[in-house]
Amino acid sequence: MDDLRRRRSLVITRQEATEALGVDPRTITVGIEDGTIPSVKIGRRIVIPREKFLALFADDTTAD
Repeated sequence: MDDLRRRRSLVITRQEATEALGVDPRTITVGIEDGTIPSVKIGRRIVIPREKFLALFADDTTAD
């Protein structure tokens, strides 16, 4: 995930998401298909907006 945070690219591929999470590629595909992982179709290619993907795993806890 740190590698994805350092990148400047606006999008990531399914393969990059797979490697970042250490899951089976089919898991990413299912997430895209059911809408739990945001995606954009550009022509025949499907990519994942990097910032939205990272936001899924952001630590939203705050100390009170």
